Amino acid sequence: MAPFKTLDDLPADARVLARLDLNSPIEDGRPRDNRRFKRHAATVRELADRGHPVVCLAHQGRPGNDDFVSLKGHAELLASHVGREVAFVADTHGTAAHEAIEALDPGEILLLENVRMSDDELPEAAPETKAETEFVRSLAPLFDAYVNDAYSAAHRAHASLVGFPRVLPAYAGRVMEAEYEANTAIATREFDGQVTMIIGGTKAIDVIDVMDALEGKVDRFLLGGVAGELFLRAAGYPVGHDLKWMDLFDEQWERTHGTVESLLEERGDEIELAVDLAYEDENGERTEIAVDDVEKKTTAYLDVGAATVDAYEPVIRDSAAVFLKGALGVFEDEQFADGTVGVLETIADTDCFSVIGGGDTSRAIELYGLDEDDFSHVSIAGGAYIRALTGEPLPAVEELQRET
Repeated sequence: MAPFKTLDDLPADARVLARLDLNSPIEDGRPRDNRRFKRHAATVRELADRGHPVVCLAHQGRPGNDDFVSLKGHAELLASHVGREVAFVADTHGTAAHEAIEALDPGEILLLENVRMSDDELPEAAPETKAETEFVRSLAPLFDAYVNDAYSAAHRAHASLVGFPRVLPAYAGRVMEAEYEANTAIATREFDGQVTMIIGGTKAIDVIDVMDALEGKVDRFLLGGVAGELFLRAAGYPVGHDLKWMDLFDEQWERTHGTVESLLEERGDEIELAVDLAYEDENGERTEIAVDDVEKKTTAYLDVGAATVDAYEPVIRDSAAVFLKGALGVFEDEQFADGTVGVLETIADTDCFSVIGGGDTSRAIELYGLDEDDFSHVSIAGGAYIRALTGEPLPAVEELQRET
């Protein structure tokens, strides 16, 4: 049984206010298409097909940033995935928004303007405080139900995420439902066999906190990326520090080295470190070096090497569940995608429960022609996924759970 009400519990004919997360990279003023549009489109399409008038809320960027733009382009992209028109109004909760909402017929879809253009959306505050904002108080009476599909924003206590479920019957959309189930599996499910987590990426602080929090939940950790280098540094290798033109390692080392050293000392038998690393040589070619042969770090290491991928493969194949958070290298450059793609291919070929962490990592699946269906779940969440793995509360999920 789900820990919250879902679309299966939604009354027929309800006028629905649906919170999506369409936040995307902006290129030349327009949003870049990505799997968020496809995923949320399934929820929106289901609601519209069932005859609900559907009004969507979403955000883009933050005030003052270059990617803080209107959602007009998002409406067009969403429509292309839903397969029916998505109207747009450049207003969040004023007269134009009210008129567009009231004119909506059953099965029609409307996207309101970027919620962060409302002064009431930010900053974070208690749900009861957000429920009293003009944004929430003016829109809520126009609806019968609120659907939160924005798991990837669920770690934020913003008005559109925690205010509306205080004043409207609240339900989880299909994305929220699927993300919650997959991303809490590591803490809530029992697997008949080894549980493995692959750790990479550039935000070492986050993933090291995850490793620390998952004591007793994960049997083996396979490391790469910045976190992998920091662990190698703690193990005594001359890597995992910044060169004069870098700003990736030293600050994160200062903040995490105590935890890293403790993890190696107390749970070192659970942790597999890279045995070789790849870099770009003077001819612009990929070159690999064994970690034992590194005398001094003089270049950026951009991937784990082939011997590391070979060492990680049997661990993955022996696993009942595999969770991946963060890329093992700079996979956007094909020369340095071997580590990330290698472990993804092994996971895809292994009969196990698998969750591929959100953010940039999941892009490698599409970029290198892998089949998303070969994984149990490919997450579109970043910060919320980290929160779930470390056991921290997700305010928007907690508000949905109040309804059960």
